[in-house]
Amino acid sequence: MPEIIIKYKNSKTLEVLNDLAKYFDFVISFPKSERKKEILINGVTIIPADSSINISDMTEVFKGKNVNAEILRDEAWQRKK
Repeated sequence: MPEIIIKYKNSKTLEVLNDLAKYFDFVISFPKSERKKEILINGVTIIPADSSINISDMTEVFKGKNVNAEILRDEAWQRKK
């Protein structure tokens, strides 16, 4: 069976598609809810974090550096204007 993907912004569009589905004999299906969503920002693909990753090996790298998340956000992650 052929398949087509339709992207829409307005929720009324989905209502219209549901009405059309009754008359033109097509099925509307939704993606699985646990599907990982990738975000594209300025050409860089951002993938959501995976909680199963073990980062305990990284503790030696940052041990004794006195670095925390607030310092990183304030100093290292700021854009230069």
